[in-house]
Amino acid sequence: MTTRYPSFAGEILDLFAEREAVLTDIGIIQPADPFLDMAGEDLRRRIFLTESETGQSLCLRPEFTIPVCRDHIEKRAATPRRYAYLGEVFRQRREGGAEFFQAGIEDLGAEDRAGADARSLADAHALLARILPSAKLHLTVGDQSVFEAVLAALGLPRGWQMRLTRSFGSPSILDAAIAECASPPVAARLPREIASLVARGDAEGLTGHIQEAMEATGLSPSAGRLPAEIAQRLLEKAELRSVRLADTALDALKKFLDIRAPLAEAGERLSAFASEAGLFLDEALDSFNDRVARISENDVPLSAIQYNAHFGRPLDYYTGFIFEIGADGFEQPLVGGGRYDRLLTLLGAEQPIPGVGFSVWLDRVSALREGTV
Repeated sequence: MTTRYPSFAGEILDLFAEREAVLTDIGIIQPADPFLDMAGEDLRRRIFLTESETGQSLCLRPEFTIPVCRDHIEKRAATPRRYAYLGEVFRQRREGGAEFFQAGIEDLGAEDRAGADARSLADAHALLARILPSAKLHLTVGDQSVFEAVLAALGLPRGWQMRLTRSFGSPSILDAAIAECASPPVAARLPREIASLVARGDAEGLTGHIQEAMEATGLSPSAGRLPAEIAQRLLEKAELRSVRLADTALDALKKFLDIRAPLAEAGERLSAFASEAGLFLDEALDSFNDRVARISENDVPLSAIQYNAHFGRPLDYYTGFIFEIGADGFEQPLVGGGRYDRLLTLLGAEQPIPGVGFSVWLDRVSALREGTV
């Protein structure tokens, strides 16, 4: 079968070469477990799953970041290294169709995180500006590390910090989690043996019991959450029900999430919030302001960038800087990207490897170029 690339693929490849990002070849068939474990609930539901002859869970490539990182680890490649890609991904999509093209750059191992973040944003903006020269682009940025710093400074228990962080990027889920934090729900009735294991905090026993129950009913772990993950969530819920977020902390968290500002003004707004709420956020804000300064050094107009404290992307592997780029007159984002410093360690890297990157939805770009929207 001959792959039919978008007509503007040559322009994208030229930009990759100019930006010194090496085009990489990633297989279409991928192990499913990394995506099921790390790609986020929304993407997990839309993956096309299959099995090998030996029973290994496989899937059609639903995105490029995880496969590029796995390939880097398997080849024991040196860092820093910049990978580019252009190819098909496969997802069950609400808007129809299951196969579409993505392009992007993954920047691995750069110790200058602020500089790498700024470069990733600049690369994505430059790519869109080249293939959509007449479009008016707008950029939205967020920062999960600032959100996590706020949660820690508010003194939230570790369980609630993890619960809220997992929800970051999905506004409705995050709002529901915050509401539960303020008023924990009454415990659901559990089967007697499970309730006993939860009450004792027996994670190992609970995992084993859930696994046995799944095997007895013929449920495959690859079809949803793993037994250990289900057990961990049950134990977390039991712990979280015993804690209620104080009104002052709840008000401060809501005020933080309401912050919207041009990126050039965002540092001052965040500093004012921290001062008013009596929170120590110096380290997180220093990193934030350093990144803003580095972005201003690149060919990206700060006037086109908005900071949104509530903004994230619903993929579990993001850890810090997050961004999207859209175009006036088009509802869906054209580019999504961000930082994922923990991902390569989770995938098996022997040493921590920082990473940041972006993906472009080329079907959406094609629709804009062809004037079909």
